[in-house]
Amino acid sequence: MGFPEYRPRRLRRSGKLRGLIQENDLSARHLVYPLFVKEGAGGRTPIPSMPGVCQLTIDTALSEIDEAAGLSVPAVLLFGIPDRKDERGSGAYDENGIIQKAVREIKKRFGDDVVVITDLCLCEYTSHGHCGPIKDGDVDNDETLKLLAMAGCAQAAAGADIVAPSDMMDGRVKAVRAALDASGFSQVPIMSYAAKYASAFYGPFRDAAESTPQFSDRRGYQMDPPNQREALREMELDVEEGADIIMVKPAILYLDVLALARQRINRPLAAYCVSGEYTMVQCAAAQGFLDYRRSVVELTMGIKRAGADIIITYFAKDLARWMKEAPL
Repeated sequence: MGFPEYRPRRLRRSGKLRGLIQENDLSARHLVYPLFVKEGAGGRTPIPSMPGVCQLTIDTALSEIDEAAGLSVPAVLLFGIPDRKDERGSGAYDENGIIQKAVREIKKRFGDDVVVITDLCLCEYTSHGHCGPIKDGDVDNDETLKLLAMAGCAQAAAGADIVAPSDMMDGRVKAVRAALDASGFSQVPIMSYAAKYASAFYGPFRDAAESTPQFSDRRGYQMDPPNQREALREMELDVEEGADIIMVKPAILYLDVLALARQRINRPLAAYCVSGEYTMVQCAAAQGFLDYRRSVVELTMGIKRAGADIIITYFAKDLARWMKEAPL
């Protein structure tokens, strides 16, 4: 029917009417809060390129998680910042590495009340900043798989609920799944950074995780931004290799990939609203160019609308706080 028989504005006249027909809802139970954990005690080191985000020591991370859990945020994603790095990223698979220590303390404090997801990569732990050992000037894919498998088992042994390989090496999900199963951790799911693009919007994260490559870049293993069909191939491969959850990263800039994945991939989908996307909104809002709350809700709703089941976001606490005040 055409105008005047059908008038869409009839159902937009009030908040209650709009709520009755709202197609997508945001809920805190779908949020994951990323945290950067380093050695030491009593530390909160602000990250200049990520306003409001800090590097935390384990004790302050526990306080941060306590606050997030009190707002009904159910899960955290941990990134480790070791005090020492080496060519092979040994801190990633050391039983006493920073992430393994943090996981043990978090599970001791919160048990099953908080889902602990551990980023599984070597870049934070290598002296050169790449995601695996270097051979002939490039990351050695197959040698990296062995180290990732060791790191995944170390994280699971510490109590991680989900391990999340983010390296983009070929075959990493299969290698990690096999190692977990062989080590008695068949119950630990894998959340794969399956479609991880070589994005300019990771810059602030690299400041936070102290993981900037010391030479070249990561375009030789992360995905090329123009490609969409390739993302589906990557996701399908990871499903075949045993991934339980598939991630698209970045979120806002790749909503088309996320929507396509929703149609084609029969797994729960995660989307990571990355550091540059976070900082972009924070800086614009600080200048008065954007309404902070409305912008954060709108961009997060866009991620949900495109098909994400799980949203990894530095806005998690603010979103959860607003949700307590009123449905979003």
